[in-house]
Amino acid sequence: MLDTVIGLAADNLLSPIILFFVLGLLASFLRSDLSIPEAVAKGMSIYLLFAIGYKGGVSVSDHGIDQTLLSTLVMGIVLSFALPLIAFGLLQVMTKLSRTDAAAVAGHYGSISIVTFVAATSVLQSQGIASEGYMVAIAAAMEAPAILSALWLVSRGSKPSAEETEEREGLLREILLNGSIVMLVGSFLIGFITGKDGLAEIESFIVSPFKGVLCLFLLDMGLVAGRGLRSSRGVLTVGLISFGVLMPVVGSLLGLLASMLVGLSLGGTVLMMTLSASASYIAVPAAMRVALPEANPSVYLTMSLGVTFPFNLTLGIPLYLTLATLIGN
Repeated sequence: MLDTVIGLAADNLLSPIILFFVLGLLASFLRSDLSIPEAVAKGMSIYLLFAIGYKGGVSVSDHGIDQTLLSTLVMGIVLSFALPLIAFGLLQVMTKLSRTDAAAVAGHYGSISIVTFVAATSVLQSQGIASEGYMVAIAAAMEAPAILSALWLVSRGSKPSAEETEEREGLLREILLNGSIVMLVGSFLIGFITGKDGLAEIESFIVSPFKGVLCLFLLDMGLVAGRGLRSSRGVLTVGLISFGVLMPVVGSLLGLLASMLVGLSLGGTVLMMTLSASASYIAVPAAMRVALPEANPSVYLTMSLGVTFPFNLTLGIPLYLTLATLIGN
């Protein structure tokens, strides 16, 4: 199995999307003035969410809603609630983080990284492996529950003030109306309504340019991750780095178990494992800034974007594909 993982990892490392991420890392470490304007980066993010959601909706329209889809949706939500609890326990054993910081970090590991999901989809396509189109809906459903788990973990340790309680009660609406979720779910619904005929009208816009835009987006992610690692040298301990590698593996195994229970295909299993293994760096950090302003952003952002994200891109996805293939056989 190790040879298979190494072989897939080597192929993945030589793909354009990974090499552009590495370019961004190197440029940041070398203190190059290379940068992607924030407005451009946000535009690329919107494009990727639009393309992913729309194609997922078209796939579900073609496939139809069935018991497997509904079961997978329930499993995804359960995992998103449960994974932060496991992450919190591991952090308390492996690190010396405060309860608040540990809960903030844990919340990132129940939510998802849409770019990691896209990278896994690209790997499956390169291997000729089909997957359930509705997995994009599962990704959207797994964004918010983890944030609620993180807030529950903090509330168990201390009683929040009246002002904090009011802020957190209004947070759920903010989470559900987060731009990335609105774009992803909205595009999915439009794709579901318009189906293959609608896709045919805009295929030249959302299919052919997709990987090129993804390469540029990952270049920006590399720049951001590199800056975070440079500025957080004193934050990353051996325990934190070990957690950032161990937790994705734990999450992926739970995702594998869930996939077996609902009967997903090989491709769907890999995507569920990837979703369960990834860590949010968009929706959850934004929520933590509002709900837990006392938590240290340099810890949770560096963990999700600087440790777990590169691990999943380089070694994680090939490992999940190998495990899913072995179990499936």
